[in-house]
Amino acid sequence: MALYDHPNTPGVKLVEKSLLPPSIVQVSTAIPVFLGYTQDNYPAAAADAKAVRISSLKDYEDTFGKGHSYTFSYTQTGSDFTVTKPDMDFFLYESIRLYFMNGGGACYIISLGDTSTNPSSTDFQSGLDLIDKLDEPTLISFPEAVYLDHVQYGVVASKAMDICGQLKDKFTLVDSPNDLDLKDFDTNSSVGLSEFRGTLSGSASYGAVYYPPLETTVKVAVDETGFPGLQTADYRTLMTEIDKVAGITIPPSALLAGVYARVDREKGVWKAPANMALQGVIKPEKQISDADQNHLNVDADSGKSVNALREFSGKGTVVWGARTLDGNSNEWRYINVRRLFITVEESVKKATSQFVFENNDAKTWVKVNSMITSYLNGLWKDGGLLGAAPDEAYFVEVGLGTTMTQDDILNGKMIVRIGLAAVRPAEFIILEFSHFINQ
Repeated sequence: MALYDHPNTPGVKLVEKSLLPPSIVQVSTAIPVFLGYTQDNYPAAAADAKAVRISSLKDYEDTFGKGHSYTFSYTQTGSDFTVTKPDMDFFLYESIRLYFMNGGGACYIISLGDTSTNPSSTDFQSGLDLIDKLDEPTLISFPEAVYLDHVQYGVVASKAMDICGQLKDKFTLVDSPNDLDLKDFDTNSSVGLSEFRGTLSGSASYGAVYYPPLETTVKVAVDETGFPGLQTADYRTLMTEIDKVAGITIPPSALLAGVYARVDREKGVWKAPANMALQGVIKPEKQISDADQNHLNVDADSGKSVNALREFSGKGTVVWGARTLDGNSNEWRYINVRRLFITVEESVKKATSQFVFENNDAKTWVKVNSMITSYLNGLWKDGGLLGAAPDEAYFVEVGLGTTMTQDDILNGKMIVRIGLAAVRPAEFIILEFSHFINQ
């Protein structure tokens, strides 16, 4: 209410009174935080790291420099060169580049150190400790952690999912460590799918795994200091041969973060981030068949589903899975369902904070109910909730005798009960055909 002029002076006064209820502004849904090693602006130790927000690849380059320069060894026979491809342990820059290529926007970078050190579980865990202080990010990715052994990787991934489960406002994108072959389906194998599933624990519905790694069109920087004394023609020949093998194979989590952002922006967080072609990708490192995906997609024991990235004729490399690691749960099996609830819960939580210390009475309850109902009705109209009518799509309850007892009110509790009918993806489309014999 705004009162104009002097309140104690005779005359006409103007008073503005708001008749509209407060509204809920939906939080950002796909802002990842990436953990890894950088060329510049790195901390003395991972424990000293800080999160830096960027909005473009140029922002990254201005803050952290470009990618690690790799040394390619070679042998020369006359004018011919045979090049040996080095291990490419550091690729955060290339991952961020592919993130933006696949639709990503603003994100956060946590530098764990420079690229002269070896990736360590301790570094990644120290970086994860920063995340509970970050409010805006909603996704977590740590692609360079795949060079840890699978036990250490499992510790990092499990900690990330536990953080998401505790905060209830983030989701973890998990890769497969390099020392395991997820196409090894032997249940007794120590280097296969079962072993990988056994390393993952924590809040399973807050994480999703993607496999296999991807051969990309992105090429690493070349350290040319190891090519002294080459004649111009030889140098050009050598660089041509290096260029043929300089393409990098990258874990998919950063690309999927971009896909999540693109789907959220174009469709909505309730749309499964699947059946989308990946940009900057030549092909998956390994081809996945229907039989392979049957092993990856369904785990009768633990429910730890692995989402396949597959190559299809005419479509390129496609995201062909939409399951969380809680694959046996009817409630939290699908990524879009979990992320929808994360979004709604966080949006409502932030909007209702204005009512802390307000009178816990019917007047406040009506405002809260109206505000949440309006938000959910908009979500339903946009296609984010199931149901032919609003009462089939959601409900909001708050009040004495409904969600609260007199004892709750005396203890300062205002309890709001919300139910959502989330949209689930049509994962299996079954077409039934029969011969129709014209009589």
